Amino acid sequence: MKSIQIKQIGFVERQSANEVDKDRRLVSRIVINKNLTDALDGIEDFSHIYIIFWMDKIKDTSYLYHPGKTKDSKPVGIFATRAPIHPNPIGLTLVELIKHEANVLWVRGLDAYDGTPVLDIKPYPDWEYGKCIVVDDFRVPKWLKIKI
Repeated sequence: MKSIQIKQIGFVERQSANEVDKDRRLVSRIVINKNLTDALDGIEDFSHIYIIFWMDKIKDTSYLYHPGKTKDSKPVGIFATRAPIHPNPIGLTLVELIKHEANVLWVRGLDAYDGTPVLDIKPYPDWEYGKCIVVDDFRVPKWLKIKI
């Protein structure tokens, strides 16, 4: 396989490095490189955005299977999970955009550590030919509880 070069466009800034990264109520800042400030123009028109980041603090990415979530469930392949132990530790989280100011975004719900490199930002939802693409007929495994 050929190698791929990815450039960091910014980083995550938490209020405290000791915050629980899975607490989706917390607000984080995404600090974008100043030379990309203009690339954020119009982002404030979206209520939610995807943050794509590099999980640089993950040490072991050699797993092929992940244990089941309940005592009755069988292990699943790592690509059937959102666990951080993928061959490429790329994180993707849908967050609420709270505020945009210059090269900084305030977001709620980001599950990334303080200092995590940000690779890209994409608006939600997806669209094609001026029409939103929202999947509402999805399915999930029995062990995954849906909270709507």
